[in-house]
Amino acid sequence: MSRHYIHEKREQQKRSIARLTREGERFEIIVKPQPALSFQLGKTMSVSEVLITEIIFLDASKGLKASEEKLQEAFGFTDPIEISSIILREGKLQLTAEQRRKFIEEKRKQIVSFISRQCVDPRTNLPHPPPRIEQAMSQIRFSIAPFKGAEEQAKEVIKLLRPILPIKMEQVSVSIRIPSEHVGKVYGTVKGFGTIKNEEWQTNGSWQAIVELPAGLYGSFLEKLGEKTRGNLEAKLIK
Repeated sequence: MSRHYIHEKREQQKRSIARLTREGERFEIIVKPQPALSFQLGKTMSVSEVLITEIIFLDASKGLKASEEKLQEAFGFTDPIEISSIILREGKLQLTAEQRRKFIEEKRKQIVSFISRQCVDPRTNLPHPPPRIEQAMSQIRFSIAPFKGAEEQAKEVIKLLRPILPIKMEQVSVSIRIPSEHVGKVYGTVKGFGTIKNEEWQTNGSWQAIVELPAGLYGSFLEKLGEKTRGNLEAKLIK
């Protein structure tokens, strides 16, 4: 296999085509695959970060550019950035088989991570390890959609897993009290794990709060707080 061929294959993986049909014409733009997918999934970013070139094509593979007349007729204006934004929002992103495989694998990891964080085994109230979740997912043969949100798909997977894997999705509330000297180090960590439902400062300067978080994160939450405070904290599960 020649170096030139390998180089060409690698370059192809760095770009994709997004296309939209309007007024009987097909319009295409050349984009970076991952940023284009993130844009379509709603991530806030500029169109310029997605585009490889600002040219609007009728056929990108042949280098056939769309004329200003056709752009004006189809979109009502000719600005390539605005038109590219419309194509990205309303059109379809074309992926190579390898790009699609990579996106699906990344989405799978996100789904497994969500389930591991949000769910527990009702027999032990402990989270299922990711390998156990992956094995169960292979049994239900769930088809992962690369363009669909991980959380939405994870909730579908959870329903399908219940007949073969004891699993429940729930939130727990934890009451914590942190000495004043450690609050600055742990406040951001606490917010990262869950939602602070109530908080107050004690007369001795300590910080007390009730935090709601996924049951599957309870163990790692206590472990992380213990690291930050060197074990100098109080924590109690209240729900």
